[in-house]
Amino acid sequence: LAMWIAVALLCCSALAGLPRAGGSCPSQCSCSFHSLSEGTKARTVLCNDPEMTLPPVNIPVDTTKLRIEKTAIRRVPGEAFHLLHNLEYLWMPYNSLASLSGITFKGLRRLQELRLDGNNLISFPWESLAGTPQLRLLDLHNNELTSIPPDAARYVKNITYLDLSSNKLMTLPQALIATWANLQAVPYFPNDNSKIILGLQDNPWVCDCSLYEMVHFLNFQSPNIAFIEPRLKCFTPRSLAGVFFSQVELRKCQSPVVHTSVAKVKTILGSTVLLRCGTTGVPIPELSWRRADGAQLNGTVHQEISSDGMSWSILGLPVVSYLDSGEYICKAKNFLGATEAFISLIITDSESTDDPNSNGKGTWNGKASGMEAAAYNDKLVARYVISASTVPTLGAGAGTGDSLLLPDVAQDSNPQNLLVSPTTSQQEPERMVRSVRVIGDTDQSITLAWKAPMAKNTTVFSVLYAVFGERDMRRINVEPGKTKVTVYGLLPKTKYIVCVCVKGLIPRKEQCIIFSTDEVFSAGGTQKLINVVVISVACVIAVPLTLVVCCGALKRRCKKCFVRKPKEIQESYVTFESLSPGAKAKGVEGEYLTRHTPDESNRLLSARSSVDSEAIPKIEGQPNEYFC
Repeated sequence: LAMWIAVALLCCSALAGLPRAGGSCPSQCSCSFHSLSEGTKARTVLCNDPEMTLPPVNIPVDTTKLRIEKTAIRRVPGEAFHLLHNLEYLWMPYNSLASLSGITFKGLRRLQELRLDGNNLISFPWESLAGTPQLRLLDLHNNELTSIPPDAARYVKNITYLDLSSNKLMTLPQALIATWANLQAVPYFPNDNSKIILGLQDNPWVCDCSLYEMVHFLNFQSPNIAFIEPRLKCFTPRSLAGVFFSQVELRKCQSPVVHTSVAKVKTILGSTVLLRCGTTGVPIPELSWRRADGAQLNGTVHQEISSDGMSWSILGLPVVSYLDSGEYICKAKNFLGATEAFISLIITDSESTDDPNSNGKGTWNGKASGMEAAAYNDKLVARYVISASTVPTLGAGAGTGDSLLLPDVAQDSNPQNLLVSPTTSQQEPERMVRSVRVIGDTDQSITLAWKAPMAKNTTVFSVLYAVFGERDMRRINVEPGKTKVTVYGLLPKTKYIVCVCVKGLIPRKEQCIIFSTDEVFSAGGTQKLINVVVISVACVIAVPLTLVVCCGALKRRCKKCFVRKPKEIQESYVTFESLSPGAKAKGVEGEYLTRHTPDESNRLLSARSSVDSEAIPKIEGQPNEYFC
């Protein structure tokens, strides 16, 4: 009997703690009823005791609306609402909630509104919404949410009012944006013109590529989407702080791509090698170098970003040894992924680092096509620029014609992989030399001119020149303020490279040009050739004609000596035109075009070219001059 009494008491005490239909309100709470259709009533429970630290455990199961407001509750037990199957409205605003369990909303299949605004939630169990298929309103306003997982898009398809404003969100997942863009849900509020309400304002949005989809969604929103505050602003970066989304242009995120136009570099022992690696991507990927064998890098890394947005990393290996040979890996990485590229470095002890069939001296043979020749010229310019950077006393010394011996560097097939960035001082506007050009030349000298719009009158420029393909460069110091100089003592028919820079600085590739004195020499030779051709053509045409005429005259003279012909046959056989206004022969007055005897014809010819001029008899009067 005592045992049965103990069991009964335990059961009664257990039943006293369970929610009961039609039971009394929990302590620290108040209950109210409101009428529904068909004569039914709905129970509303309000708990707003500021000293309450946990939700009540004896909430009546017929409760349809539960309001727990302005309490000190920091945690909700997972089983607190499991038996409230009729609950449609759960309002818990302005408490001290810091977290929620994944099973907090289990069994609330009739839940339509969930208000959690004004708490300290740093995360939300989005997967728990799978058990609330009728949920239409979710209010997370004024919490501490820092991010939303991409999986949340699976659980908000039926929500037509979502307020995420006044949190610490910096971006939204693309999957969630796509869900909203394609959402065709039934509106929750009546008379809202079938629009879905979103609250996204007052968050520290980071306006970079990760926000591209969201900005595009807001600027070109669907007609069934409405925003509580449509004028969202950027918070970072600083350059875009306070700028409205409608005024920014963002780029879409892209995975990194590595660019290396050379896969293998050969160089001689003791030279300086520059390995260059470029990358594109949004956001700009981070570049790093390492060796494939895990050995430590024996060099320095320089980073730069070009005007076209490409990021470059240059690995400089000074005074290379055989230990530096091997595979070098350039890695580009951003939050979308990472890619790698390999460059093989080969160290030799031979002066020639090119193929055996190539020109050993590295000089241009003049047989390459236009683009090949241009590429070779860029390669040589890069060689000189980098070589000059290894000479610390480039700007030292005065006078004209100082000789600078430049060491060998790695012969890269692409000069873009060799060039280094100018020093910080060289990037100053007043030290920039532009538009180097040849304005006058002979076969032994040239006149150079350049532009330096920001240079001062005291700026001194240096001119470095050398025979194309050789290492020995000479220097000329130009007078202060001058932007033109003439270089003398050049060799005819020779290709040269010349660079102009501020004294003491390293010339950049665009400050160097390649010219040849064989162009002037060829111009003079061409003119001589033209003259020879013209004279030769004249001789070929005139000499045979003269010989034909002379031979005819000689033949007639011979016939005259041996055969006496009638007078009528001896009359003139050719017509001449008198060009000189002298006295005319007898019987021919008033005519400039007349007939003459063979002797007269001979005399006319011999007056210019006949070798028998001494045998020509004289006639009366002043002789006229005639031309055929």
